[in-house]
Amino acid sequence: MARAGLGPGWTCLRANDFDPKKGAAYQANWGDDALIVGDVGRLTPSDLPGSADLAWASFPCQDLSLAGSGAGLKGGRSGTFWPFWKLIESLGERRPKMIVLENVCGALHSHGGRDFCAISDALAGAGYRFGGVVIDAVHFVPQSRPRLFVIAVRAELYAEGTLASQSDVWHPAMLRTAYERLSPRTKAQWVWWKLPSSPLRNTSFSDVIEGDPRSVRWHTRAETTRLLGMMSEVNREKVRTAKQSGRRMVGGVYKRTRLDELGNKVQRAEVRFDDIAGCLRTPVGGSSRQTILIVDGDRIRSRLLSTREAARLMGLPETYVLPENYNEAYHLTGDGVVVPVVRFLAQNVLEPLLKPRNVEKRKKAA
Repeated sequence: MARAGLGPGWTCLRANDFDPKKGAAYQANWGDDALIVGDVGRLTPSDLPGSADLAWASFPCQDLSLAGSGAGLKGGRSGTFWPFWKLIESLGERRPKMIVLENVCGALHSHGGRDFCAISDALAGAGYRFGGVVIDAVHFVPQSRPRLFVIAVRAELYAEGTLASQSDVWHPAMLRTAYERLSPRTKAQWVWWKLPSSPLRNTSFSDVIEGDPRSVRWHTRAETTRLLGMMSEVNREKVRTAKQSGRRMVGGVYKRTRLDELGNKVQRAEVRFDDIAGCLRTPVGGSSRQTILIVDGDRIRSRLLSTREAARLMGLPETYVLPENYNEAYHLTGDGVVVPVVRFLAQNVLEPLLKPRNVEKRKKAA
């Protein structure tokens, strides 16, 4: 999805993923020999051709997220940052001109902020100017999906003050707090990347819903009744309000473990009718798969979110080939990065950083 967001103006020299099923999806869509399926820790400099302008790393978030184990960068999944970083360092003079790291916002305060400090120290120590932005995909697609993007550029390619300006929108309090934890030496390499206002989103959750999905079936009346029965009174009131709205309402439902009035853990179904989907997750257990609830007057229907709907919520085109298996397709999208967010960063930071260098190269060629 990072490749889709960067667009045709970029050429992929090498791609890597540990999951063979995701690798198959990559090949189905890109069809070239850029991909190596396997552990990033087993790659060597000889596996990376040429000298790249950009290395993009969306390393696993499970150990950094609120729903994860809290293992942080020492975890078996999120800890894959370090093998990636070792590979980058081993490139020497061929190390990429820019690096983008993408992860959940939990990376900012994992282990009391020490994990983010470690990543920042690594970037600064390798001679990169860097800084973070927090972007919620809801500015671009009808899905609530805040993510941290750390953008780094080799210090010798960065002109002081370029694209630098602090913003309450892209640099929220949690990012500024994480910045304050950095050492003075690392702070000196920080850049508050300047981004414009996001474009006005013109799609809503109801716009992505399929009338006759192929990948899922509609629930029976008994299944829908059971789902409604799992709701608290607060969420049942949301459904009643939707019934009285006089229009078709589409809600996103997640099942969560909550404490009841007696302090017992129970599974609850929680719904939102703000025309925005909840954040897509990987399908580890039924509670992580999003259900939709369609209310049209007294008629209420429910089903799982379809795989094509999930792809649309990630900003993928209709032509994007998805795995036939439901969980594989949902895993692919739930683990991904939202395509128009990548394009936004490329257009406003990554590509402008490269332009001065390209202009200088043309002058030298003349």
